[in-house]
Amino acid sequence: MQSVTLIIDKRLELSTKYKKLLETDTNSVIISKDLITSIKLIQDKEPDLIIISDSFDNELSDFCKQVRALTYNMRPVIVALSKSADFNDRIKVLESGADDFLSEPVNTEEFKVRMNAHLRREFESNLDTKQLLPNKNYTMRALKRELSDNSSWAALYISIENFESYKEAYTRLASDKLLQTYCAIIQASLNENDYLGEINENTFLILTDTIKAERLASFLTFAFDSVATKFYAEHDLDRGYMILQGDEFAGRRANFVHSTISIVTNEFTKYKDSAQVLNNLIQIHKMADLPNKSNYLMERPKIEGQDSVFEKEYNNKILIFETDDALGTLLHTILNLQGYQAQIINEYTIPTEDEIPALIIVDAGDLEKKNGLNLCYSLKQQDNFKSSKIIVTSIIHDKELILNTGADLYLPKPYDIPQLIKWADNFIKEFNN
Repeated sequence: MQSVTLIIDKRLELSTKYKKLLETDTNSVIISKDLITSIKLIQDKEPDLIIISDSFDNELSDFCKQVRALTYNMRPVIVALSKSADFNDRIKVLESGADDFLSEPVNTEEFKVRMNAHLRREFESNLDTKQLLPNKNYTMRALKRELSDNSSWAALYISIENFESYKEAYTRLASDKLLQTYCAIIQASLNENDYLGEINENTFLILTDTIKAERLASFLTFAFDSVATKFYAEHDLDRGYMILQGDEFAGRRANFVHSTISIVTNEFTKYKDSAQVLNNLIQIHKMADLPNKSNYLMERPKIEGQDSVFEKEYNNKILIFETDDALGTLLHTILNLQGYQAQIINEYTIPTEDEIPALIIVDAGDLEKKNGLNLCYSLKQQDNFKSSKIIVTSIIHDKELILNTGADLYLPKPYDIPQLIKWADNFIKEFNN
């Protein structure tokens, strides 16, 4: 992406000269000849570098104060140009918010080198040190600039799902390698006109043209699935999932990582601001996310149901399969008091409920019959219950045996009720998201 430099100077000849010195393939230069227009340009373009001359009637120091106040949240570099070489004038302007002061006439070579140094430092100060990608603030600035142009564009919101689980199971060092590999794949598929930046540690934004957006998403999902298997131990690959360790996550089954991509363009929707773009990307991203496979989804023209809103009802239903009547009654009472719709099922049979439960708590049963384990396996084979979260409680201390049935969590008996409630709350939130 190009950096943006704004020159605020009413002198036609000098401002044009400065523009020619600074404009390159990587730096776009805009000239504003009045203060009102410059304020609008600052708001729309969020320039990286602002060069202000004292060619206006206003005090240069006062205008530097106004610009700094206007840009407190984006913090561009401000350079003042003045015909004065007085030491006190320099101090006054620098104290008013300018980062640099140059007396005119300036040496053209020095001017060019200084401004490029400021642009380079501004860009580097917004880089994430791990992936060496622009951070969220700079990425939102790039999106805002894209919106202010009249050209067509596409935005790709890219994430690595189950990333926190992978980091927990394989350590931060391995997760960093995974991130760096995916970022290298993404960067290799872009050209100089595309932009790639961070939203957070495992989420990225690409700005590109509308023609290649879907083709790019298709390639990235394929490429990620092709390399992801290289980041797992053989025993996890054979098993088909990860088992989390540690006091907080012990016994939690976790799916492998995959990449989900959502795409929006300005072909079908005219966006008002960057927040609207990001919100739409996130909504499409939620629909695109599959449990175990990379996928992408692109915004399409609305044929019918324009502006319709369908809200999914929050599901907090819990089914309890517990052989210990006293414990089952206790769980039922406590979970209902917590605001959940808990229901006890007395037999190890697949329920014929119209409403799919968000969470199922299953006692594994005795070691020989394994009624609860068989039920868990059968539930995960049913389309109706595939999305339901399952906690298996058991006196059988064989974590892999239990998780291989499809359980999302193995909770060994005896367990603390507060611990179960915490997991119930986490799983119900996951289900509803």
